Amino acid sequence: MTNILIWAQLVVSIVLIALILLQQRGTALGSAFGQESGFYGTLRGVQKKIFWATIVMGILFLGLAVTNLIL
Repeated sequence: MTNILIWAQLVVSIVLIALILLQQRGTALGSAFGQESGFYGTLRGVQKKIFWATIVMGILFLGLAVTNLIL
């Protein structure tokens, strides 16, 4: 059982990293280095789905981590 939880946590962590990297916070290259881009719109369409999927994966990752600690 513990082996399955470790593999599940590994898969969830990889998906969580991918979702975080897919999030778009600015279109200019300077935004990657901390510069202001000046305009942030609301989340729409795919961006909103990626945002919520990131939250769900984060909660799932925390749940798996606590479960691994208990068992």
